[in-house]
Amino acid sequence: MDYSLVQRLAAEFIGTALLIMLGNGAVANVDLKGTKGYGSDWMLIAVGYGCGVMIPAMMFGSISGNHINPAFTIGLAMNGMFPWAEVVPYIVVQILGAMVGQLIVVACYKPYYDQTEDTAHVLGTFSTINSVGSKFNGFVNEFFGSFILFLGAIGITKAPFFQDNLGTAHFALGFLVWTLVASLGGPTGPGLNPARDFGPRVVHALLPLKYKGSSQWSYAWVPVLAPITASIVAIALYKFLFIV
Repeated sequence: MDYSLVQRLAAEFIGTALLIMLGNGAVANVDLKGTKGYGSDWMLIAVGYGCGVMIPAMMFGSISGNHINPAFTIGLAMNGMFPWAEVVPYIVVQILGAMVGQLIVVACYKPYYDQTEDTAHVLGTFSTINSVGSKFNGFVNEFFGSFILFLGAIGITKAPFFQDNLGTAHFALGFLVWTLVASLGGPTGPGLNPARDFGPRVVHALLPLKYKGSSQWSYAWVPVLAPITASIVAIALYKFLFIV
């Protein structure tokens, strides 16, 4: 079935909002004081982000391709696998979806934001930061994490094994993200997705939170540029090696 651009944009908007609600919602449950999950371990966050990709992929993968990530959209377009005319609309709805998803997280956890005095924990429920304050380490981590994500995503969705059952491919994508957060998430979060970081960072900057702290805009270019660069390289490599 062919879907209109409006239908595909709606899928991207909802899918990205779900990603943020499930992923950043898991971070809020772990890091905000007083929640029932407060102080839980990193695996809870990994599960949140893994399912935050898996569930939208299973819902919308056959509709919009479930990019839910500007870096993936740009990487596909740069490699001739997605029309440039649709790149800007996709990115706009992805960022808007991320912002709406973050607003829902804040609405659900507002009492717990009000009693969490650690501003780094508060920002961490919105956007990423490097744990040692290094932009270089942040870029390296985000680049290689994103490279694995996009190489895996294009490989899984294009693999002959999954062509007759894309649902299984989308299920595998969730486990890929789950594993990436568990293994390479320590230094930065990770972001792996410009919309996932930029949209919520804008929300953090705008909302009058009780213990707000800095939105750390000086770092904000890292989780935008690194995933985009990694996506272009990873998809180009896969296309060069395996798509004839």
